[in-house]
Amino acid sequence: MWSIAIYTGATPFDLKPTPNTPVLTKSHVTDIPADFVADPFMLRRRHTWYMFFEVMHTETQLGQIGLATSNDALNWTYDHIVLKEPFHLSYPYVFEYQNEYYMLPETLNAGAVSLYKAFEFPYNWSVVARLIEGELADPSILCFNGLWWLFACSTPYQHDTLRLYFASELTGPWTEHPGSPLIRNDKCRARPAGRILKLDNRLFRFAQDCTPQYGSSVRAFEIAKLTTNSYAEVELPIPILKASGNGWNASGMHHIDAHQQARGHWLACVDGNQ
Repeated sequence: MWSIAIYTGATPFDLKPTPNTPVLTKSHVTDIPADFVADPFMLRRRHTWYMFFEVMHTETQLGQIGLATSNDALNWTYDHIVLKEPFHLSYPYVFEYQNEYYMLPETLNAGAVSLYKAFEFPYNWSVVARLIEGELADPSILCFNGLWWLFACSTPYQHDTLRLYFASELTGPWTEHPGSPLIRNDKCRARPAGRILKLDNRLFRFAQDCTPQYGSSVRAFEIAKLTTNSYAEVELPIPILKASGNGWNASGMHHIDAHQQARGHWLACVDGNQ
């Protein structure tokens, strides 16, 4: 029973829920029967916030990508499903690049990481490239120091292996990092948990802690070194998001997408499991 909330705070690592938590639940979905909503990513275009998220279809048990909009990022209105495929979709990692909008959802059942482009934002999305072949969960992408980097979990049902790839162009070709897998046999920090954060020329990676169960909490790691030959990270105090023991996030939280509004003011879309 996943649902979506907005958190705010002075830093992306110390956030609290807004009073109207949660802001989106399965009951807000009006165009398909839904079991839950989860994995929110958002961006701002002009004066409107757009949030994309997984909607689990009750009958097919396949995830589709839904859209909600807001003028203040605090109060949201559900729009409709904007992307569906004959396979499961989730984790709609949406981003802007060269004045175009892209989405890198989880498409592991299609056998590859597929990049989508909005040909009529925010509604018309189509595949423009298959970036990496294989079953990779929660692909998380960023551009840093002139290269593209992509983190993903290669054990989507064990949640314990993290791989890293890089490319000089968004559409590839992509090369696996020589240190990859970066993490093996560790369910506490391998699976990505949201947008990779750039803050004052520093990088932070969020990871799901899947112990004692999938999606229990979110941990944060500062990426201390990221080159084509080396990688290192340092963990921040943990966890930054965790189950509350009651209500909408009683049993877990496993996702964050944080955005800076002004110095000392952050907001993030997160999810929680009842």
